[in-house]
Amino acid sequence: MQLAQRVKALTPSTTLAITAKAKEMKAQGIDVIGLGAGEPDFNTPEHIIQAAYESMQQGQTKYTPSGGLAALKDAIIHKFEKDQGIAYQRDEIIVTIGAKHALYTLFQVILDEEDEVIIPTPYWVSYPEQVKLANGTPVYVEGKESNQFKISPKQLEAAITEKTKAVIINSPSNPTGMLYTKEELKALGDVALRHNIWIISDEIYEKLVYDGHHHVSIAELSPELKAQTIIINGVSKSHSMTGWRIGYAAGNAQVIKAMTGLASHSTSNPTAPSQYGAIAAYEGTQQPVEEMRAAFEKRLNVIHAKLNEIPGFSCLKPQGAFYLFPNVKEAAALTGFASVDDFVKALLEEAKVAVIPGSGFGAPDNIRLSYATSLELLEAAVDRMGAYVKAHMPQQS
Repeated sequence: MQLAQRVKALTPSTTLAITAKAKEMKAQGIDVIGLGAGEPDFNTPEHIIQAAYESMQQGQTKYTPSGGLAALKDAIIHKFEKDQGIAYQRDEIIVTIGAKHALYTLFQVILDEEDEVIIPTPYWVSYPEQVKLANGTPVYVEGKESNQFKISPKQLEAAITEKTKAVIINSPSNPTGMLYTKEELKALGDVALRHNIWIISDEIYEKLVYDGHHHVSIAELSPELKAQTIIINGVSKSHSMTGWRIGYAAGNAQVIKAMTGLASHSTSNPTAPSQYGAIAAYEGTQQPVEEMRAAFEKRLNVIHAKLNEIPGFSCLKPQGAFYLFPNVKEAAALTGFASVDDFVKALLEEAKVAVIPGSGFGAPDNIRLSYATSLELLEAAVDRMGAYVKAHMPQQS
């Protein structure tokens, strides 16, 4: 029996593969420090857990509307009003089974065969795969390290063809942690408006920004940009609710209606207790969110400096998310490896540190490290990597 062509073309997730290998080594009793995690290392705040528990006790364990509870949509609408100053209606919101499901469903309803989606590199690993699953074509535009891994309006303009349907903007970015400024977003938005292409704004890390930086949504910059933008967000990263699987999309009512129709035939609805937890996440205290953000900021400011002390490592300081994305091409060469992928394999097998090779994000000279783990383990991991590089680089005579 043959599998469908659409799944044969999928590229396996590098993140999941490295994480699985690290877990396997740990199960064998090997002291591995894993820096591949794409989720906060904090538990979900207690008031959210309690709200979900109480909803189940009250019998809220049945089907809900496919597009999500009205009360949760209202909580999301209020969040947009408070944080971005933009107004949405219920028919412009769909609640999904995580932000990844929102993206998947969006691509399914806006793309036809050979439609192109512009994806800046480095990119989150699932963007191109989801585009391909919708029979679309990923078009990569390099976010140069010299420009903080961000693309320019000139680059966007050059990549647009008659087949271009959308461009993805991820700010703060996974894997780089970089933020687009208001001015940069406005310039990119002007290009998108001129060519009438959708802007897909992935804002899942919006609450995790550091050192005085601020997140800006492109949809808040003008009514015209709001009308042409689909925002993707969720509570997974902001409220440490990755396992609860609640995301959402906000934007054009016709698109949201199509997404809701597709969801009704594929997933029925998001999990009921998780939706009640998400209502509490947005309507309850935000103090746990700030405490988590402050902890990440502290880790970043310690580890970033230490990382740049490793020979052959060069790391821009991220402004958001919880990843560092150093260029380690020189370190790989110093230690005798032809590729960063081989260097990453050696770090895992010999230094016992699991990081994600940048090749999975479209940036083969880099690696991604998550600082969603304790400062003690982070410092130990950086020490191990530094010791490994120094031990294997050519010795000065």
